[in-house]
Amino acid sequence: MDGDAHDLEDTPLAQRWREARPPAAGVHVDSAACSRQSVAVIEATAQHARHEAEVGGYVAAEAAAPVLDAGRAAVRVLAGMPDAEVVFTTGSNNALDILLADWPGERTLACLQGEFGPNLAIMARHGFEVRTLPLEESGRLDVNAIGAALAHDPPALVHFTVLGSHSGVVQPARAMASACHGHGIPLIVDAAQGFAHIDVAGIGADALYSSSRKWTAGPRGVGVLATKPGFLSEATRQRISHTEANVGMHVGFSVALGEHVAAGVEAVQARLREVGAATRRALADVRGWRVLEALDEPSAITTLRPPDGVDAQDVRARLIAEHSIVATYLGTERAPREMNRPALRVSPHVDVTAADLGRVAEALAEVTPG
Repeated sequence: MDGDAHDLEDTPLAQRWREARPPAAGVHVDSAACSRQSVAVIEATAQHARHEAEVGGYVAAEAAAPVLDAGRAAVRVLAGMPDAEVVFTTGSNNALDILLADWPGERTLACLQGEFGPNLAIMARHGFEVRTLPLEESGRLDVNAIGAALAHDPPALVHFTVLGSHSGVVQPARAMASACHGHGIPLIVDAAQGFAHIDVAGIGADALYSSSRKWTAGPRGVGVLATKPGFLSEATRQRISHTEANVGMHVGFSVALGEHVAAGVEAVQARLREVGAATRRALADVRGWRVLEALDEPSAITTLRPPDGVDAQDVRARLIAEHSIVATYLGTERAPREMNRPALRVSPHVDVTAADLGRVAEALAEVTPG
């Protein structure tokens, strides 16, 4: 079974991306969780650790400053925020924690129904009352209703996730930003899944954050926060600057950002759209499974609802153990306000081949009971 994935060509971009990395031990279709780092990223991270051992951590950190500055510059390019203050974090949750802890105003916040469960926990911990933005039946923001909703009961903040952890549906972030600007409401954008995957440049956010390990293919344990000048308080900026940092991981992330920009931002985005469509075609006819995104949804994330009575977590485990295929199990805790049953997520990067997708389809059919 290979669906209709045979039309996914193995392009020069895909070949370069693959050749830059250690060979995969199987089929990796889990980039929305953690992409594969390149050899250059791995070596840059290790080289910094060696340099720390040779000259001391603080001297090595000073020597790494140009690489880190280049990483911040790449973030500004990808976010379309040329004047942004950019800081490295330990990940997306850390960035949101920084933002909400620093917020000086009323603690009311609006977000999508499918908000990420850990984000909801951070909001609750900081005492925010959470309201829900209006949606279309598809789960996409209702752009025709958002203006009236914000005018009727305006929140102090809007937190907007451009691409969810549990869904490949791309949200209309620019329409959201326009509505926020019209009502004078600051906008925080969660780009954990969107950064380096879809076009998030120039949305018009007051703050945008992401992690390193997903579509930028950097190390785990590092992320980034970009804010308009002055959005964070001086006290918070000072605290962040004195926080203990894993500079080696920041170096690796900066190298990964440079690789992404060098590969061509628009070319990578276009390839990921092709990959998403090919994945959905390949998996559309696997017995009993339902692809939840439209074929032409402009993302590389495919969400699969299992047949009745089939345990998606067990399927994911069998794919790894029996076929060396890495995908993601989606428990309902990822989006507790929207998900009513678990699912499986398949998220290849630009280097996936038609043969890989055919192998995933065949393996999924084989491990599905019934």
